[in-house]
Amino acid sequence: MNMIRHMIVRGRVQGVGFRSFVELTAIERGLEGWVRNRRDGSVEAVFAGEVDVVAAMIEASRAGPLGARVDEIDHRQGTEDELKLRRPGERFSVLATA
Repeated sequence: MNMIRHMIVRGRVQGVGFRSFVELTAIERGLEGWVRNRRDGSVEAVFAGEVDVVAAMIEASRAGPLGARVDEIDHRQGTEDELKLRRPGERFSVLATA
């Protein structure tokens, strides 16, 4: 069974390689989606894939890369429209800051 989840991560998550960590980890796990910085200092991501793999990705994001500090993760059901924000032809994209 597949699912889409939208996640916002708050803490020290910009300037520490958090987006790269999310991108590489998601690709390794075979997930689709995207990640981007937000102007408020948070990181936003959308993941699509098997329920257990998406859940594990959200849990992996709680630790993040060395140097990151995750204070809070909010996640909810994502939408197909959110998933479509990734770049055409890419399984997982790093998008511009929003």
